Amino acid sequence: MPRLTNLPNIISIARLLSVPVAVWLIVSDLYAAAFWLFMIAGLSDAVDGFLARLFNAQTPLGAYIDPLADKMLLVGVYVTLGLQGLLPDWLVILVVFRDLLIIGGALLLYTMSDRSLSMAPLWVSKINTVAQIALAGIVLARSALLFDDGGVAEILIYVVAATTFISGMGYLGRWTRGVTVDT
Repeated sequence: MPRLTNLPNIISIARLLSVPVAVWLIVSDLYAAAFWLFMIAGLSDAVDGFLARLFNAQTPLGAYIDPLADKMLLVGVYVTLGLQGLLPDWLVILVVFRDLLIIGGALLLYTMSDRSLSMAPLWVSKINTVAQIALAGIVLARSALLFDDGGVAEILIYVVAATTFISGMGYLGRWTRGVTVDT
């Protein structure tokens, strides 16, 4: 079953390639199409993980491309929603800074130590990702479908902010405990 073992990676790559399309749709005020693409991309994240486990098709490439596709999609959508005035600037800056902190910290850890780079997320990061997806989905639904969220988006803004901050500090703490530099 060589084709099935590649299917999760193909799905992750397709999600990665959907990022510029989603950004373009939002910038073009095509919120309904952006909403459905975002929903499909979010569903594809669950599907590729399920298929990777089902067919025992977890690969080193998949371990990197899957979270990269997730980060690119969320950062691309958040920055674009921020530029469109649909998310607060301070939240977009916080989300992007945390992701840069994670990537930069991981690269620094990798280059300064003899340890291999682990892609294991913190539990709060998983909560943060779910909250970020939910917020982006609700904001797109509200813009596209005139969806009345009953104030849920405003609550999620602060949930995303809190979990983003806690997650960023968690990674920072993990790395400062785990790296020793000989001076």
